[in-house]
Amino acid sequence: MTTDQFLWVLARVTGLASYASLAMALLTGIALRTAVLDWLGSNRILRSLHEYTTVLWIPLGAVHVGALLLDHTARIGLIDVALPFLTPYGTLAIGLGTLSVDLLFVVTITALMKRWLQPGWWRWLHRLAYVAFAFVFLHAILGGTDFSDPAVSAVTWGAAAGLIALTGARAIWGRLPV
Repeated sequence: MTTDQFLWVLARVTGLASYASLAMALLTGIALRTAVLDWLGSNRILRSLHEYTTVLWIPLGAVHVGALLLDHTARIGLIDVALPFLTPYGTLAIGLGTLSVDLLFVVTITALMKRWLQPGWWRWLHRLAYVAFAFVFLHAILGGTDFSDPAVSAVTWGAAAGLIALTGARAIWGRLPV
């Protein structure tokens, strides 16, 4: 296995793991507000899982980006990591990935600063996680190369479907009875 092949595999694995972690963070976060998943355990357990997976995407995403920066085949530069839609190929897919990381950093940083922000501002900024996840989903669909694998497709589409269902339930019914 060449170095570029290893980096390609590393980028794919950490990208998928980061996606799964982010999906779990959003699913548990909305579950805390809808009571749909209260049967899984106490809110303390759900909140702990939410907080853990919220932080877990960061190192996974960093390794994903780092592997792509080191992979000569990917042709991604440092500027592409911060500013979206500048790559010479896969401009839309990679740009959406960059934009999602930018938004997720805003969400993560403001979550750490929650007690210093007004509740309305914090909620508005925290809801950017849904937009960021939509961008990550599109990034995966448009730029991912592993969707012929049924397990990868199941995780990707299943997480998106779960988020759509829970978000719809929250938007329509508010806090649901258990």
